[in-house]
Amino acid sequence: MFLRIACSPARALILVLALSAGPALAQKTTIKAKDDKVKTKTTAADGSTSKTKTVAPAAPQPVSPVASAPQTVLPAAAAPAQGLAGADGWVSDLGAAQAQAKATNRPILAVFSGSDWCKPCIIYEQEVFAKPEFAAYAKDKLVLAHFDFPRLKKNQPTAAQLKLNEAAAAQLNREGDFPLAVVLSPEGKVLAKTGYIAGGPAAFEAYLKTVVPTL
Repeated sequence: MFLRIACSPARALILVLALSAGPALAQKTTIKAKDDKVKTKTTAADGSTSKTKTVAPAAPQPVSPVASAPQTVLPAAAAPAQGLAGADGWVSDLGAAQAQAKATNRPILAVFSGSDWCKPCIIYEQEVFAKPEFAAYAKDKLVLAHFDFPRLKKNQPTAAQLKLNEAAAAQLNREGDFPLAVVLSPEGKVLAKTGYIAGGPAAFEAYLKTVVPTL
């Protein structure tokens, strides 16, 4: 038996031919595939020919996954819970931060993060906000506020804290950006918003001075 397969480069087609004829009945089969059309021509030993045309089923198309925020989900063991929650100098109530800012005439730095799923947030906190150098710098210059949105069940804030976080986000982070640092005037006016800034406390302090030159 002689088998020849001609196929266009755009499509590869594999056919399995089962032949029940004995060795005395030799035949030649030619298969041509173009786009979705397959033509088969069979020539038997006695010279007779038969032709068939079929349409190949369309190949299944890949389904794109739903787009998600460009964040890296970390294993639970590697993610610190609650980030800056409870750290010295940080409050988690925007109203309280605004009252403190008015009383001291200091700008507010409000930080939004996801402490157990957002890798840039975790890096931001480790490289800048949790550093002793930044705490010393901000002590007499800023009112610090932190609003964390963890995903793991074990890290969820209390219902009261979640309400405060959502209220702060509704005012300052409606787009849901993480990480996000918002600088506000003592009167509560938004002066600037920024994501991750590389370079540690010194680079972040330099950024703050471009927003509030008196810092």
